Amino acid sequence: MNKIMKHSAFVGALLIGGFVMAGNEDRVGSAGASQLMVNPWARSAGSADAGFASTNGLEASYMNIAGLAYNDKTQIKMNMTNWLGSAGIKFYSAGIAQRVSESGVLALSVQSMNFGDVMITTVDNPEGGIGVFTPRINVFNVGYAKKFSKSISGGINFKVISESISNMKSTGVAVDAGIRYVTGEQDQIKFGIALKNIGPTMKYRGDGLSNQVTYVSTGNLATLEQRSQTFELPSLLNIGASYDFIFSETSKLTAMFGFTANSFSQDQYRLGLDYGMAKEKAAFNLRLGYVYEKNIFSIENRTNALSGPTAGFSVDVLAGKSKSPLGIEYATRMTGPFGLIHTFGITIGVK
Repeated sequence: MNKIMKHSAFVGALLIGGFVMAGNEDRVGSAGASQLMVNPWARSAGSADAGFASTNGLEASYMNIAGLAYNDKTQIKMNMTNWLGSAGIKFYSAGIAQRVSESGVLALSVQSMNFGDVMITTVDNPEGGIGVFTPRINVFNVGYAKKFSKSISGGINFKVISESISNMKSTGVAVDAGIRYVTGEQDQIKFGIALKNIGPTMKYRGDGLSNQVTYVSTGNLATLEQRSQTFELPSLLNIGASYDFIFSETSKLTAMFGFTANSFSQDQYRLGLDYGMAKEKAAFNLRLGYVYEKNIFSIENRTNALSGPTAGFSVDVLAGKSKSPLGIEYATRMTGPFGLIHTFGITIGVK
């Protein structure tokens, strides 16, 4: 009876999620903190972020936190991305996932966008020459996932968002939650659903909202403080499924399908493939994917630079006497006029 109730709850969640198609053309671009929609990890990015039901370990903190429960003892990851191709934005990500019990895994990670130095300009100095400032965007994550049974896992991820320029700053909090269902004789069928970026509105504060004014009649100085408009977080719902075509003990192909219902942008459909080959001390994975959304082929009406084909690969070996996993990973994404996005990274496992 307990097993039936768990399975029924999962199916019910999928049905509810299927009706929550949140895409709204009238709200495109009206949310802030859009960095929360950027996948910082190479392996899952190579298959078009379609692995909502199949991504395991630390990368599941972004895809579907329930997949974190399938992490081995310890996993450490570091990735770097040239965000938006030629835009000159560096996107760094690092984290660690640690099994804390037989069924539970804890993860800590941080993402940081570095925009480089920007020249300070004022009304009196429109050409600059008075210094520079460095805008920063950071996201700090703490996640936990647990296997409730052989078939069902779930998790929750808490994040703190920080954005700053030279004289203003905004801080917010958000929550992700997800579940995964696994079935089949060889656990080759998987379903997943994840709700992301749920949290209160954010608002900028700081000296940049204050101006010195002079009363004409008296010549006295006064400080005029402007009000800052709040903005919402880009909440979304991910639904995905995957199937493993197992050819032998050393090779398999994972086919993935994902649907993203965005509250403040177009809905997206994702297809991904991950082909893996393994030998005694090494493994190689090749990944391909495609993201589709409305108006993807219209230069004038496109609303997402990331829509289109993706690709990537990874190589993993067992290193040292302890035979600890060590891997390198790469992914590329197309962004239209900005060129190609390249993501490089390493993964270290500790047994």
